[in-house]
Amino acid sequence: VLAKRHLMRIPRQLDWLIGVTVMPVMFLLLFRYIFGDTVQATLPPGVDAVNYLVAGIIVQGLVFGSMNTGLGLAMDAKEGLMDRFASLPMTRSAVVLGRILADMGLAVFTTTITILVGLLVGFRPSANILEWLAVIGLMLLMAFTLAWLGAIIGLWLKTVEAVNSIGFTLIFPLTFLSSTFINPDFLPGWLQGFAKNQPFTLLLDATRGLLNGYPDVGNEAWMVVAYLVLAMAVLIPVALWMYERRSQQ
Repeated sequence: VLAKRHLMRIPRQLDWLIGVTVMPVMFLLLFRYIFGDTVQATLPPGVDAVNYLVAGIIVQGLVFGSMNTGLGLAMDAKEGLMDRFASLPMTRSAVVLGRILADMGLAVFTTTITILVGLLVGFRPSANILEWLAVIGLMLLMAFTLAWLGAIIGLWLKTVEAVNSIGFTLIFPLTFLSSTFINPDFLPGWLQGFAKNQPFTLLLDATRGLLNGYPDVGNEAWMVVAYLVLAMAVLIPVALWMYERRSQQ
């Protein structure tokens, strides 16, 4: 019910919807047509820059989209909705989970738009049906897990403005200091160790491998699933505890 409520509010926020949809498309067009040759120069022979970039921008979009959950919860607190929800006979988890499910629906929409634009500018995935199903499952699991991280940030910070500025400041470097846009081997030596081994690079490599039919990607994909499940085991209890604490203030 709460997820439906959040989804029904989206058509009334067209400016915000356009913003979250256009951002990944702008990144895709920017790196395709402005920095495309630079990206291609960092890649091994036979790896197409567009195929490399689209997978990275899909994951980046999901990471940035996780902040929608934090912003939504901060807005609910600002408007006094948390106090109203706290007085209703419902489980505490329903409020956060409803927001997250709605944001997952939005993530599916923006990811679909990114893929369609990617196809228009040269994206040619070689994934078979099973690999596409694996990509979809991985994307949904990734969006669900990252939304709980966004919820924690939204419940931790006190205002919408703080979530918007500090939240993006925290996650922005993680997406750029990874394999999102270039091969990490071309980063400065002191950054390569971090860029190659941080969690988002693992997510990126598994997604990229499945979409482009890279060999031996199965182990990476299962490792990502294990990491995401482990992350959820930590993030979900923390988010629910923080919501309980916030609703009682």
